[in-house]
Amino acid sequence: METKNPIQVADRLFLILETLAETGPVTLAELCSHLDLNKSTVHRLLCSLIYMGYVKQEGETGKYSLSFKLLALSNKLLARMDILDTVRPYLKKLSRLTGETVHFVQREHTDAVYIYKEESYQNSIRMVSKVGSRIPLYCSGVGKAIAADLDEAQIKALWENSSIQKLTPHTITDYAQFLKKIEEVRKKGYALDDEENELGVRCIAVSIPDYRNKPKYAFSISAPVVRMSDSRIQELSKIALEIKSEICSTMK
Repeated sequence: METKNPIQVADRLFLILETLAETGPVTLAELCSHLDLNKSTVHRLLCSLIYMGYVKQEGETGKYSLSFKLLALSNKLLARMDILDTVRPYLKKLSRLTGETVHFVQREHTDAVYIYKEESYQNSIRMVSKVGSRIPLYCSGVGKAIAADLDEAQIKALWENSSIQKLTPHTITDYAQFLKKIEEVRKKGYALDDEENELGVRCIAVSIPDYRNKPKYAFSISAPVVRMSDSRIQELSKIALEIKSEICSTMK
């Protein structure tokens, strides 16, 4: 494997692009200082990038900056990137390691929408959830996991725009108590649905950011309470956090 770019000019072209992405508009002299290259070399490379449409020069200041062409390329890449293609192998692995059903959700306003389900066939009890169905964020593990990555104003808006109902005797309907749960999620790294949405079912959930590092997705391990003792939750939460780390490392 090459340890050095075999085409030096390509190395320098991309170095300019990466530097401009960090600095914003700069003069030729400033860019040369950042790159530690002479002016004639940098100017020639800039001219090439301007010709290809990746860099522009401001008329009044003469400063160089990136054009939107790179953004257009990244948008085309993202349009072809299916989050499920990325997470599916890890969710299958998680279900295999735990022997439990795994769900993957996407946030839509005050709800989470199930967009993938990996059913466990190691146990006879099946989860009734279906891909495409919705679950409120305020009373679910995946919801609290996502909410923990929001700021205080966003959390308050989420609560105020939700139809707060006591779905089970365990459902949290007090905002102050909800905030305490969110703080617990931030400390532990995972959320717990302790029969808050459905009696007899406990879930462990962790959030997954989108490509902009914004809270949008989450996955959970769901099982009947008979298989979800506090000690097993501790065991499964470690596995869930390891899987989260693996997924996030592939999305960087």
